[in-house]
Amino acid sequence: MSKKSNTGAIKADIENTAGVATPARDVSAKLNTVPTPEILQTWEQVHDALRQEYGEAVFRSWLKPMQLQAFYQGTLEVSVPTRFMRDWIGSHYHDRILVLCKESNADIQRVQIVVQVQALKDAGNRDSGIEIPAAARAGEPDIYSELSSPLDPRFTFDTFVVGKPNAFAHAATRRVVEADGMPFNPLYIYGGVGLGKTHLMHAMAHALREKQNRKVVYLSAEKFMYQFVRALRRQDSMNFKEQFRSVDVLMIDDIQFIAGKDTTQEEFFHTFNALVDQGKLIVISGDRAPMDLEGLDERLRSRLGWGLVADIKPSTFDLRLDVVKSKAALMSIELPQDVAHFLAGKITSNIRELEGALNRLAVHRDMTGSALTLDTTQDVLSDVLRSYERRITIDEIQRKVAEHYNLRLTDMHSARRSRNVARPRQVAMYLCKKLTTRSLPEIGRKFGGRDHTTVMHAVKKVEELMGEDNLFADEVNGVRRVLKGD
Repeated sequence: MSKKSNTGAIKADIENTAGVATPARDVSAKLNTVPTPEILQTWEQVHDALRQEYGEAVFRSWLKPMQLQAFYQGTLEVSVPTRFMRDWIGSHYHDRILVLCKESNADIQRVQIVVQVQALKDAGNRDSGIEIPAAARAGEPDIYSELSSPLDPRFTFDTFVVGKPNAFAHAATRRVVEADGMPFNPLYIYGGVGLGKTHLMHAMAHALREKQNRKVVYLSAEKFMYQFVRALRRQDSMNFKEQFRSVDVLMIDDIQFIAGKDTTQEEFFHTFNALVDQGKLIVISGDRAPMDLEGLDERLRSRLGWGLVADIKPSTFDLRLDVVKSKAALMSIELPQDVAHFLAGKITSNIRELEGALNRLAVHRDMTGSALTLDTTQDVLSDVLRSYERRITIDEIQRKVAEHYNLRLTDMHSARRSRNVARPRQVAMYLCKKLTTRSLPEIGRKFGGRDHTTVMHAVKKVEELMGEDNLFADEVNGVRRVLKGD
């Protein structure tokens, strides 16, 4: 991307309105129109109304960080700390905020949500009386914010609950952040879904960005691939290479998503080597250990294991109990001991779902004003608990199918196409489609990064064979009954 087009992209991002489309604004009009006392009073009233309507937990997490910045030409501009928060508020709360603003003050016609650092750069101004945070004065250039994915403001080291399953990975990430040099390079973190990999990655990125003059880029492997493909289409691959090879820290989440994408892997391989040669830090996360990542080039798998490999193991009851208590305290929920133990014992697959259950209980408490008991918890989460009890995972299906056909579990992810491997793999894909709620792309990724069309073909093929061959149909249905516990 050229400097000119990059500047245009940054301006477009600054101008981006959450939920409303507005023309390019008159910056001079904005600078000359500060919020009046009436507008300030309106915003306070709206803030209070949002707190009452959505409850303390939601308000504190999403709505409280909004800050009034300006009022101009009927537009009320508020800022938030991150693009992630801007997008979330725009999708979930913008319409209601606009209604409340119009009800309180007829002069307000639009609500525009911007990212705080960019809004301050756009407006400001050293002479405006607004103090620009140190991170904005000495932080990374806009280009690196543009390359990166948004960071969740909730995912910090302070909010990460440490237990035996994740203690090693947590210690490794803290060591990287706190060390003056590079104790190991790269750092590779792996573990199952919802166990805390992304939380640790975001926490590291937050902490590293607080260090002055550190150019940190965090993004998913999918976004890396998307940006690379876009650069190729625009015939701008050299600028892409220069941008990614000039960072101080490159953090790639969910590296398994580029499995089978040979051109993207080749570019990442060269980027990896260039950064290591320059003494720059690389942090990678994946769902499996480097050598178990099927569909990744052998050279790349080898390099991912060069430094330190830290795994996050499945959660234990003690860790889940600590998470429940910690999150409940952050949400100001008075959680009885029996409820905490019930949640930690029932929701066992991953921490993310445990937090989701707590959020649901918090909303119920705020809406009803009633205290949480074991009975109300079971009632509020009845559908979640029922589905959880009978839930079948892709991993479980792969394991059962591999056992039935006497295959290795890695054959489910491998590129092998021999009939004795390919047919059971198709059966596993078929059962994943029938017994889980996962999308076709999600299923494909769990089978060595295969495309969704491969899964569609597998489902269609198995259905055809079951219709033609009764023995084969009985075999597939037998595995299905085992998985369902019938």
